[in-house]
Amino acid sequence: MKKVIIVGATSGMGRELARIYAREGSLVGITGRRSHLLDSLRDEFPNQIQTSHFDVMGHENIAHLENLVSTLNGMDLFIVSAGIGTVSKTLEWQIDKTTINTNVLGFTEMVNWAYNYFQNHGGGQIANISSIAAWRGNSWAPAYSASKAYQSVYFEGLHMKSKKTKAGIVITDVQPGFVDTKMAQGNARFWVASLEKASLQIHRSIEAKRFRAYVTRRWRLVAWLMKWMPGIIFHKFG
Repeated sequence: MKKVIIVGATSGMGRELARIYAREGSLVGITGRRSHLLDSLRDEFPNQIQTSHFDVMGHENIAHLENLVSTLNGMDLFIVSAGIGTVSKTLEWQIDKTTINTNVLGFTEMVNWAYNYFQNHGGGQIANISSIAAWRGNSWAPAYSASKAYQSVYFEGLHMKSKKTKAGIVITDVQPGFVDTKMAQGNARFWVASLEKASLQIHRSIEAKRFRAYVTRRWRLVAWLMKWMPGIIFHKFG
């Protein structure tokens, strides 16, 4: 039986992924800040889902994750879906600080732990829900774009490390475009995917063990355009 841990499963794609894996018969450990939302999901799948309530900006992330692994009696797949992004006309330090603490510091601590866990246990898979925003800066959410760029580059490094050292750890970097969740902010949205469609594509990408996946797939074109568009043009829209 596959054992999956999903960090950030109180809402959005993390919550939907937990449902998908539970329906498949996997044992799923879910984490998040809002315990009542974790409990309601566990009530849907009482034989499949275990919960651990904590905030990734805290100081006991690893202890909570180790307890969850012990409860599941192992781990095969580790998914990070916890993240924050706030749009603002002004540059506010509290927004940047919260974004960095969640999307960079908390993210790195947990992924570093998961990589070493799998290295010590003969392999496994780590997946992260990054963003198409990782490709370029954004004047409305500069810390968010920078943090997602950090995540995707960090995952590329882990992918290379696993290949070079033959660690047997599969690294999957998922870069969604606009998905119909509370995280999708702003008025200039297009190609907005439903939560169900996006989550199913993410699940398929993870199970196919892809290194990088765009959700929905048409966002691959946007990623290419963002990468190669000259700054004199891109900066008018970002």
